[in-house]
Amino acid sequence: MSPSEAQPEPAGETAPAEGESSAGAPARTSWVVVAALSAAQFVMVLDSTVMNVSISQVVEDLDTTVSAMQAAITFYTLTMAALMLVGAKLGDVWGRLRAFVIGAIIYAIGSLTTALSPNIVVLFTGWSVIEGVGAVLVIPAIAALIADNYEGRARVTAYAMIGAASGAAVAAGPLIGGFLTTYASWRYVFIGEVVVMAVVVLFSRRIVDRHEPARLHIDPLSVVLSSAGLIAIVLGMLQSKTWGWIVPLDSPEINGVPVEPLGISLTTWLIIVGGVLLAWFAGRQRGLLDRGREAFLDVSLLRIDRLRSGLSALGAQYAVTAGLFFMVPVYLQMTLGLDALQTGIRIFPLSVSLIIFSFAGTRLSRIWSPRRIVRVGQVVLVGSAVLLLASVDEELRQVAFSIGMFIAGAALGLLASQLGNVNMSSVGPEKSSEVGGMQGVFQNLGSSLGTALIGSVLIGALATSFASGVATSDLPAEVRDAVAEATAEGVELVPASTVQGIAEDAGLSSADAEELSETYGQAQLQSLRVAFVGLIGIALLALLFSRGIPNVVEGASTRGRRDAADPGAEQEDPDPAAEQDDLAGAGEERP
Repeated sequence: MSPSEAQPEPAGETAPAEGESSAGAPARTSWVVVAALSAAQFVMVLDSTVMNVSISQVVEDLDTTVSAMQAAITFYTLTMAALMLVGAKLGDVWGRLRAFVIGAIIYAIGSLTTALSPNIVVLFTGWSVIEGVGAVLVIPAIAALIADNYEGRARVTAYAMIGAASGAAVAAGPLIGGFLTTYASWRYVFIGEVVVMAVVVLFSRRIVDRHEPARLHIDPLSVVLSSAGLIAIVLGMLQSKTWGWIVPLDSPEINGVPVEPLGISLTTWLIIVGGVLLAWFAGRQRGLLDRGREAFLDVSLLRIDRLRSGLSALGAQYAVTAGLFFMVPVYLQMTLGLDALQTGIRIFPLSVSLIIFSFAGTRLSRIWSPRRIVRVGQVVLVGSAVLLLASVDEELRQVAFSIGMFIAGAALGLLASQLGNVNMSSVGPEKSSEVGGMQGVFQNLGSSLGTALIGSVLIGALATSFASGVATSDLPAEVRDAVAEATAEGVELVPASTVQGIAEDAGLSSADAEELSETYGQAQLQSLRVAFVGLIGIALLALLFSRGIPNVVEGASTRGRRDAADPGAEQEDPDPAAEQDDLAGAGEERP
């Protein structure tokens, strides 16, 4: 049986009576399980967004540097990229629930270490390493455990809650981080994470794991190839803003010699090497299966049209989200001068609408197909980006910006309501851990790519706009030449309000410094507009990835067959397993 075929129910099982569950899963009316899993998902995502607004305070408290903090943030992402597939496989070996609980405990230990860290080394160990290891065990297990504990429409709603938790964490991270950093300490963020994970572990007793631990052989070479390949690609994309994509910019140095093989940016080489390693990895998995051995990852799963489309759409969604949350704080903080808390408040409408429309999407699934809901979400996301582009000005157009953020949240909510279920229902339950790991990888790659692309567009446009503005300004010729020479290799992204002081410290007169500051401010606004156009382009491109998503209303085929067989029969709720079979088949057969 191919992975794309619907998986049969085990012989001898019967449909559960009302209020009961199949295979020991909790009753479908109980939402304690998904609440605990959603809380864990919220914490996992929160950690990657909450610290960005607290960097300056952490630097001061730990007597470290911004570069060291940026390295810690990058390494946290790399840890997850390297070990996500390993974490998914360990879920099969240990059991998904056991892996989830172990990961939650490890994560809590890392959070406590980070909260109590006296220096950057301890923070790096607790946050970037220990928390990262815990996350790669928790994230794939969440997706698999939802599939184990919910069926039919309840499963769709459960995945929508997980998606809402992720989106809410992305949007609420700056607000939570800004509030605690401003009025208390950034350390309370991590103490709060310890408390949440403790509660999650406590309620994990209510979670059912239908699958016993499996005796599997984990191929060491496959682990090395997948981890090294993902690290190379993610690192290259994350550093592209600094190193450049192809033409070298601020390349790393070894003994004072820039690392620029053949005069090409290290970013390009890392992505190429990563791609080669992943291709080798895929070939090895096929070879292991051909020899009758256990593959580390069943790469044939990617032949399933609906899964491939679902994962691609998920990656695109995270790319747009990451790009949006890179640009918006730049605009609010660097251009308008708002603090972290004010920035979080401006972003908050997105969180509200994302949660509302995550559940609205599950209701829509009764009358619309997953493909229609996803495509409506993608189109609405494009519209929100256009509206946000229109709101970018010297002074915030508050109404347009708030509406734009609310609409963006609505679009992301619609996507969150469908993509998790589309992906996980593409395979049988025995493959759910692998698909959970693949979801984590695509989320990671999408976020890294979105940040890298939008960041590169923003900084590149800033350099071009600023150079053009200075060249056509009324500044003295010697000032124009000095600025052109100082910015020949790029322009640093700094708060617009600080440029005049920097210019005066460099010896410019007050009048010249003020004009240079205005020129930089205009260049920053122009670069933000260009970056928003890039974001619109990514959102439009995402429409191409949704072609293979099922184009049939869930349960419609089942009802149609039942009505044709006995038109006068009393109508009952369709069997959830049959609904999933219909949806899986429809996703491949319909154009």
